[in-house]
Amino acid sequence: MVKKWLVLLVFVIMIPTLVIAMEADTTKEKKMMNQKVNTADKPKFTNASVHDPSIIKVQNDYYVFGSHLAAAKSKDLMNWELVASGANVTNPLFEDVVKELKDTFDWAQTDTLWAADVIQLEDGKFYMYYNACKGDSPRSALGIAVADNIEGPYKDKGIFLKSGMWGEPSEDGTIYDATKHPNVVDPDTFFDEKGKLWMLYGSYSGGIFILEMDPKTGFPLPDQGYGKKLIGGNHSRIEGAYIQYHPDTNYYYMYLSFGGLDATGGYNVRVIRSKKPDGPYYDAEGNEMINVKADPTVPLFDDKSIEPYAVKLMGNHLFERKIGDPGEGIGAGYVSPGHNSTYYDSKTGKQFIIFHTRFPEKGEHHEIRVHQMFMNKNGWPVIAPYRFAGETIEKIKRDNVIGTYQMINHEKDISAEVKKPVSITLEKNNKISGSLNGTWKKTGHYNAELKIGGKVYSGIFLRQWDEVAQDHVMTFSVLSKEGIALWGSKTKDRTDQEIIEDVKADLNLGDTSNIMSNVTLPIEGTRGTTITWVSSNHDVMTDKGVITRPEAGKDPVTLTLTATIAKGDVSTQKQFTITILPQKPNGIVAHYKFEGNLSDSTQKDKEGIITGDRVDNSGGIIDYIETEFGRSVKFNGQSGIRLPDGLIDSDSYSVALWLKPDALTEYTTAFFGARDSNHWISLVPKGHSGVSHHTMVWAGTNWYDANTGQSIQPNKWAHLAFTVKQGTITVYVNGKETFKGTDFPHVFTTTNGVFSLGVNWWDTPYKGLMDELRIYRGSISADEIVELAKTK
Repeated sequence: MVKKWLVLLVFVIMIPTLVIAMEADTTKEKKMMNQKVNTADKPKFTNASVHDPSIIKVQNDYYVFGSHLAAAKSKDLMNWELVASGANVTNPLFEDVVKELKDTFDWAQTDTLWAADVIQLEDGKFYMYYNACKGDSPRSALGIAVADNIEGPYKDKGIFLKSGMWGEPSEDGTIYDATKHPNVVDPDTFFDEKGKLWMLYGSYSGGIFILEMDPKTGFPLPDQGYGKKLIGGNHSRIEGAYIQYHPDTNYYYMYLSFGGLDATGGYNVRVIRSKKPDGPYYDAEGNEMINVKADPTVPLFDDKSIEPYAVKLMGNHLFERKIGDPGEGIGAGYVSPGHNSTYYDSKTGKQFIIFHTRFPEKGEHHEIRVHQMFMNKNGWPVIAPYRFAGETIEKIKRDNVIGTYQMINHEKDISAEVKKPVSITLEKNNKISGSLNGTWKKTGHYNAELKIGGKVYSGIFLRQWDEVAQDHVMTFSVLSKEGIALWGSKTKDRTDQEIIEDVKADLNLGDTSNIMSNVTLPIEGTRGTTITWVSSNHDVMTDKGVITRPEAGKDPVTLTLTATIAKGDVSTQKQFTITILPQKPNGIVAHYKFEGNLSDSTQKDKEGIITGDRVDNSGGIIDYIETEFGRSVKFNGQSGIRLPDGLIDSDSYSVALWLKPDALTEYTTAFFGARDSNHWISLVPKGHSGVSHHTMVWAGTNWYDANTGQSIQPNKWAHLAFTVKQGTITVYVNGKETFKGTDFPHVFTTTNGVFSLGVNWWDTPYKGLMDELRIYRGSISADEIVELAKTK
């Protein structure tokens, strides 16, 4: 009895101590979540562009190899150094890849390489599985090159698979059929848990296949043909397959990319799993993946037939930053993330997904990204919402989970739509309120469970670095049994008064000293804040930002624009001084004849400047060539021309020029103009796959495609022109109207727009001839364009 009372007494004494300790821990964690981050403690990132990155770790360095013979390395998965790029004679991975892989380039009828994979075999050497594809057909070749050093030089050992041999016997002896046989690209070579070597490969066409390989030579074991099919067929858009075994679950996970890889293709990351490396593979709903393929009765690339299947881990999304939110820019998110590899660290138990991604409002520019992954209670991976910044998952206090989150629902679709967040609150009573209702709970140290709309989502809570807000935030990543992922990012608690002051401080209309067009006036800020506007002079600017410019020759007009910012019962005001410039007369602005120089024949002070392979790079070379029409400017595919700023400064303009391309590459610009990296137009000789690679005028603002419905040809002169008149765009090829559309975005709202020929900030430079560039203020007539098309 005495012992019992002693135990009880000790227990009673301990309770306050435990409570005090728990409160201290919680308070400490809250302070860590809310304190400002010292500059020295902020994670640092160095970005690099490698499309389709496949990872390998060599000693203390992580390497990724990808398409176009690009490679990069990192010691921390955060800071990347480009090692090589471009399938050309200067690439250090080969002594001369053009000669070394000549048979591959000749077979695939291309001058570049697709996604490479490198593995170290038992002899200590590094085996690069290279591949090349024609692109508009599955005519491809796949082979091996070997090096003693991870960074090369690699020596070719030969091609071992080919595809696309129309009407001829294929690798399995039957006549090649692209709906059943694979496109031999995108290899992933790996050892299973029993030490067997396998190679997974395939893209679109007949699907994803697997071969057993010889670990001594790196080549396939004999008599397998194309190997065993695992998923896909009938040209379904499934590619970028990668297998990773996880020891905690004893499953092999196959990561895949569904959809198209460009910014409009809806690329997204999915996963399926199997107990054996060569299948069968299943998704979270138990569907067997061998049956997943496109419907052969509908047109090519039938996404609707495949989008219900496989677990979708990540797609297009944007944690939208609104006015008053911390940081700068539009927010954090990705467009067409995919073609990933993964890495499991057996020492730490950490798992990472490595992928390339494009970004909202950034066109086709892409970079490497790395995120942590975690297994949920059902044995499926979930991806941390933000890029890896050195974090380690740790015990989370329940009080620090409670609060309001911006939540992304990745859904199961394949589309160009960028998913934006809704606001939900994880209440103290385990209810979910806000845009959605449900319940939530935290179990264990960091496990998360949300119940919304009758579905149960399981995953983790994780404290992460928000690169936009430049702060640590609580996040969650959860997955339903139907294979739908939800991501959450917690927002800081703020009073209504603090919120409107945040909006006031952040509200900005840019340079208001030289307004020439309607001003977009924001009407909402963060967390439901409303913004209303009043103009002091309605004759020249309305309360909605619509302007009436003074006539040409008149003086500018200055007025005051007042914003009222309100939330709940509190409000504040902010004023802007606006100066509206008078109109300018229409007519020719610049005419570049390229007769041995970059001078503008209308004004001598508007000379162009030679650039490198990007608008802002130096070091390029431009030549002038005698042609059948006189002298023309020659672009070498590595250089461009920066035109004077501000050539176009209104919503009505015209551009006309002659082109004779040596080669046509996707996204390459002939004429480029931009207000900034999010607002631009581009005359593209070879458009993206969404317009069947037709010649087009492309706008990065609201993603406008002016598709001409035809393609100009290499080594042949073509006259291209387009006019824009207050939102109506008309495009002409060789004097004939090929496209007319409305709602074309108004890009040039300032007097300092950036303009260039042959280069932009992202894409492969133009290679070929150009001549007779004319730029006009105002929309010239169809008859004038017909005459211009006759003058070459």
